[in-house]
Amino acid sequence: MSSVLFVTRRCKAACAAAFALACTHGGAYAQAKWTFGGFGTLVGVHSTADQADYTASPISPGQAGYSKEWAFDVDSRLGAQLGVQLDKRWSAVIQVVHEKDVRGSFRPHVEWANVKYQVTPELSVRAGRIALPLFLAADYRKASYALPWVRPPVELYSLMPISSNDGVDATYRWNAWGAKHETQVTLGNADVQITPEIRGKSRDAYAITQNTTIGALTMRATAASTTMNIPGAEEMFDALRSFGPRGVALANRYDIASRKIDIYNAGFSYDPGHWFLMGEIGRVNTRSMLGDQTAGYLSGGYRFGTVAPYATLARVDVNMATQVDGVPTGGLPPAAAGLATLLNTELNARLRSIGVQDTASVGVRWDIAPNYAVKMQLDRVRPRGGSNGTLTNVQPGFRSGHAFGVISAGVDFVF
Repeated sequence: MSSVLFVTRRCKAACAAAFALACTHGGAYAQAKWTFGGFGTLVGVHSTADQADYTASPISPGQAGYSKEWAFDVDSRLGAQLGVQLDKRWSAVIQVVHEKDVRGSFRPHVEWANVKYQVTPELSVRAGRIALPLFLAADYRKASYALPWVRPPVELYSLMPISSNDGVDATYRWNAWGAKHETQVTLGNADVQITPEIRGKSRDAYAITQNTTIGALTMRATAASTTMNIPGAEEMFDALRSFGPRGVALANRYDIASRKIDIYNAGFSYDPGHWFLMGEIGRVNTRSMLGDQTAGYLSGGYRFGTVAPYATLARVDVNMATQVDGVPTGGLPPAAAGLATLLNTELNARLRSIGVQDTASVGVRWDIAPNYAVKMQLDRVRPRGGSNGTLTNVQPGFRSGHAFGVISAGVDFVF
């Protein structure tokens, strides 16, 4: 992986050099072609859950519900993209997205910044910051105008909120069995702000993605793995290990330091024009108290000219126990028993925060003008099994198992 780490450290410099080269170099790059565009979303969200906040991403928590009656920070964002085609083989792109982060403020960040080399008509390689190809909508999950819904189903897409990767990828396009194929291999690293104080680091990530198109049918499958290190829980797990073999076993099972994460996803989209049907299923196993979950959705809609009503069913389940006995307290001195009880309570609270939830949605998209779409969506969300679902800022009065409603309305645009 040393070559990947070298490329990661150099990705920003390489992209900057490519753009500077197009500006200053004559001769072979005199015919460089520049493109500029962008996208935006402005959505207001109301949630009837008054003891927690509805959110679309755990690293961009919204405030609809407990914090605000109507919130505009769940989905709203603005993005801009600059690209350059230097010649037939070399090109570069940079994309900046302005959206809410985990610190609670709207800030710009570099979503993409990479250089592409077209080795042959079939094979291309890129280096820099690249979209992670984990989901069906991986390349445009931030550009909501390209989506039929207000937002991608949170049950699946919130399982892996990291959307870009610093490293390299290679894509090979080929034809066989009456279909068009793309096989992509990705290597690299990524950092993500988990909380305002804690930053997680993904290292030695790799993924292989197969995309197949047959007429109006597109199928995509991805297998990925990475080593994730999230600081901040060392004190809790060190304390558990002090309680002997049972505490050591619990700490080894649920610790979040240096854990291998496996990700599998498969999806399809069938869109002949007047209607569409699409679905995905995926599993993210963190081998820790962050969870082992399987999620999926099925969505379909029909287009009546510029108006497209749709419906979606989505669900996320957990593949591990969310309640454990913890460290035995019998026979312990009072002070040790109190600490063991506190640790057991904290561990089970963390396990209950693993999302178990289902959502039924209906909505409508209206393309009111070229490059502008108005959307409205109604969701019935039900956290299950004692879980908080995908909610954040959960208050003591929250009760799992009770459905609540979410109303979202807004506009998407591209330019």
